[in-house]
Amino acid sequence: MTTHLSLSIDQPLPHRKVLREWLLPFSHRSIARAVALLTIDYVLLMAALTSTVLLQQLWAKLLAGMAAGFVIGRLFIIGHDACHQSLTPNRKLNPWLGRLAFLPSITPYSLWEVGHNVVHHGYTNLKNVDFVWAPLSKEEYAALGRFKRLMYRIYRSGWAPGLYYLIEMWWKRMFFPNKAQMPTRRPIFFQDSLLAAAFGVAWIGTMVWAAYAADQSVLLTLLFGVVVPFLFWVSMIGFVVYVHHTHTQVVWHDDKLAWAKAQPFVSTTVHLTFPLKMGALMHNIMEHTAHHVDMGVPLYHLKQAQAKLEAMLPKRIVIQPFSLAWYARTAKSCKLYDFKQQRWTKF
Repeated sequence: MTTHLSLSIDQPLPHRKVLREWLLPFSHRSIARAVALLTIDYVLLMAALTSTVLLQQLWAKLLAGMAAGFVIGRLFIIGHDACHQSLTPNRKLNPWLGRLAFLPSITPYSLWEVGHNVVHHGYTNLKNVDFVWAPLSKEEYAALGRFKRLMYRIYRSGWAPGLYYLIEMWWKRMFFPNKAQMPTRRPIFFQDSLLAAAFGVAWIGTMVWAAYAADQSVLLTLLFGVVVPFLFWVSMIGFVVYVHHTHTQVVWHDDKLAWAKAQPFVSTTVHLTFPLKMGALMHNIMEHTAHHVDMGVPLYHLKQAQAKLEAMLPKRIVIQPFSLAWYARTAKSCKLYDFKQQRWTKF
């Protein structure tokens, strides 16, 4: 394997093809490993959901429900890889594994594929194209009605990333979206939405049956076995996507030529680090720069790929140790965006 020297900050950033060549050693995929990961997470999910029924103490049921939500997030990350065709080397198998992994999060595979792969990855942080946590300018915010200004303030408060994902992403764009949100109408969009909805109905029905079988309260079982896991999951994904692309050093563009010149696959993402290897519990999804440089790197090699990029491109990648103080400062500072000055502003 060719040895590369790291590039100083004053050297031009190599073409994306060159960066991907650096990551080729981390692009090999395994069907066995992918199926094992999917199986383990489904077993964990079933165990957590069963615990919400059988455990007696309310606090224990709550913890079990939150654990189920976390595992739904892990399954979603597996589906996310499958959607990028990076989970296994089999391009026909990946969509089916992806649909299976997406079911507990009630996510239609084909709609996520369009919104995420085509729009978000194709035009990351390009205003009016990439819609994921896209900031408003001062003028855009002033032009909003009172209710929309209120919702924008809530979304950007730092307390409600889950509410943002639930309404702006899942409800509007991922679950039977209307023509305004998804002008392109394909049969597969409706079919995948129907599949996700059917799983949701089956999930609720199973928990009701389990409640009667275990002589438990149906309402409490639905609360801890359906509502809590789903709300925990949307809060988890809302937080993850927010911190991936919201940082005082992360740049947004409203001019396509300037955006293309900036080669935004490095400058628009954050590598958020956690103590105690907590990032590994989320299938390494926080190693996000490597993922944006090459979506073909599977989740089980992202840590090594990210380390390679950071060694090759010192001081170019935003690396942020997580802390509540940092998160609070970011939420306070990153409200609106000045696209001319390319900087975040407060209200």
